[in-house]
Amino acid sequence: MKKNIGSLLALYPLPVTVIGAMNGANPTWTLVAHVGIIGHDKVLVSLAKPHFINSIIKETKKLTINLVLPEADLAGSLSGSKEDKSQLFAWLTQDGKSPIIEKSPLTMVCSVVDIYETDGFESFICTIDGTYVEKGCMTETGKPDYNKLKPVLFQFPSYEYLATGKCLSFKSKKEEK
Repeated sequence: MKKNIGSLLALYPLPVTVIGAMNGANPTWTLVAHVGIIGHDKVLVSLAKPHFINSIIKETKKLTINLVLPEADLAGSLSGSKEDKSQLFAWLTQDGKSPIIEKSPLTMVCSVVDIYETDGFESFICTIDGTYVEKGCMTETGKPDYNKLKPVLFQFPSYEYLATGKCLSFKSKKEEK
């Protein structure tokens, strides 16, 4: 028998990412696990309204989603309004508007097309302008290989980081026929 534990957001764990945006000539970063897919052509990045980076994203309409690195936790521990976070990572830009973390094995460069506000949060709905993947982290067909990328997951209720593990293989009903 199942027990109702109330209105609990229970879709964790989620991939941990570092969101980047250009603050003038330098980037700023924040650690985010509230990212998601909206259809096949858009992603969503949800940030608490007080984040320093929000106003920059609203102004530039650009952000990057970088797969997390071990040293990324610091990006979520410092406030961009109080600390210069531009030197947390070695970075580059392909378009002059979107900072890419050099050590991140996968980065998505995005343009903001809409902002959805809820109590305490701003969710940026974005198109994907380009996805940059380390060559050693791709399949033979040129797609991201998540067995090599090994994204880190975040579990909000316990504030734990989890490693991705073994790939599971299931046969669908369609395949069995």
